[in-house]
Amino acid sequence: KRGKEMNKLNELKGFIDRIADDGLCIAFSGGVDSSLILRIASETGKRVHAVMFRTSLHPAADEPEARKLAQEMGAQITVMEIDEFSNPDILKNPVDRCYLCKKMLFEKLVEFAHENGYKTVADGTNADDHNEYRPGIQALGELGVVSPLAELGITKNEVRHFAKELGIRVHNKPSAPCMATRFPYNTEITRESLEKVELAENYLKQCGLEVCRLRVHSDIARIEVKEEDFEKVLINRKNIASELKKIGFTYITLDIEGFRSGSMD
Repeated sequence: KRGKEMNKLNELKGFIDRIADDGLCIAFSGGVDSSLILRIASETGKRVHAVMFRTSLHPAADEPEARKLAQEMGAQITVMEIDEFSNPDILKNPVDRCYLCKKMLFEKLVEFAHENGYKTVADGTNADDHNEYRPGIQALGELGVVSPLAELGITKNEVRHFAKELGIRVHNKPSAPCMATRFPYNTEITRESLEKVELAENYLKQCGLEVCRLRVHSDIARIEVKEEDFEKVLINRKNIASELKKIGFTYITLDIEGFRSGSMD
């Protein structure tokens, strides 16, 4: 099994080495998928540039960590500010929101890459992402963005395993998807509603709930955590209820199905 894994990792290294030949721009979030790609790309000795999006719909807390990671890998990083609130269609949170948003972000990234002489743009989409509802993947295809992990059939578990092997310290970092996933489709998203979710999730993390989502249904806050963390929520329930009410939610519920990625789909 180990030999098979090493073959896959070597295949990934070869693939990234080839696409970096004429300069490579990587959409970098500081998460494990894009960190693995950036780390391998940085070691090719070719022209590589990490680009991070600073947007209204992505957790702001990730930026300092991502900058530090890129620096440790010796990679150049640019933070690109893009405001999804300038696109009213995205804020209506339609079913194809992810497509509209990815298209908006990656058009800017492809433009940046070509203006600065990088021929290829890559991202961290992995093989598992193709098994979920991810309309944004279509936008990547239309713009010619290369997804090395998905192309080589590398799953999230394999990504974490390879990242650990290579000593990348975020190998265990939980995924941090776009904040719009906290709202039902066709629910208008506002800066205020995003701020409330971010405050609430930060508080839940302080309570030791590392993997959590706060899904919003009007004035109801539905908390999703892993089943093994239910007890933490129940022990802290009075503080959690009081804090989330201060933030502006009326009813606080724990989802007994537990955390599941894409539960709003």
